[in-house]
Amino acid sequence: MALIKTYRGIAPQWGKECYFSENATIIGDVRMGDECSVWFNAVLRGDVARVILGNRCNVQDGSCLHVTNFGGKDRPSEDFINGNDIMLEDDVTVGHNATLHACLVKRGALIGMGATVLDGAVIGEGAVIAAGALVLGGTVVGEHELWAGVPAKFIKKTAPNQAESYAQHYVEYSKIYLAEGE
Repeated sequence: MALIKTYRGIAPQWGKECYFSENATIIGDVRMGDECSVWFNAVLRGDVARVILGNRCNVQDGSCLHVTNFGGKDRPSEDFINGNDIMLEDDVTVGHNATLHACLVKRGALIGMGATVLDGAVIGEGAVIAAGALVLGGTVVGEHELWAGVPAKFIKKTAPNQAESYAQHYVEYSKIYLAEGE
C-alpha cells in the first residue's frame, strides 16, 4: 500500500479506479480524479498548497510534484492559479524522474523523463516537454508545442495526439496492476 499521509488535518482524496504503487507517497491536500496512477517512488506533496490532478493523469516512477508558499499564506485561496498550487488537467503524463513545482499543466500534455517545470510555468494543451528539459518559472508553453533544452526553448509544433495518447496507455497499465493486486 502506498504511503498516504494526512497533513495538518487534510487527507488526500481520489476518484475511482486509481492505482498507487506500494512505495508511492501522497501527502496532504492532494486531489485526484478518476483512473489516475502514481507509480513507484513518486511523491505528491500537498503540504503548503494543493496538488490537483484531473482524470487519467499518470505520475511515473521517481517523479516529484510539490507546491510553494508565496507570500507566507498558510493555505491558498480556492482560485487556481495563485502561484502556490500545482494542477494537472485531464490526461497528463509525467515521465519518470520529472520534477514539477507550483505549475499548471494543461490537458493532454506530456512532461518527459527527468524534465523540471518550475513555479508559475504554464504548459499548454497537448504540449511536450522533452526529456531533461528545464522549464523556467513563469514560462508559458503554447498548445501542441515541443520544448527542449536547458533552459527549455520552443523547438516545433507537435503532431496531432502526439502527447495525448500516453495517458491512455497508463490507464491500461494501471488496470493490469489493479487486477493483479486483487
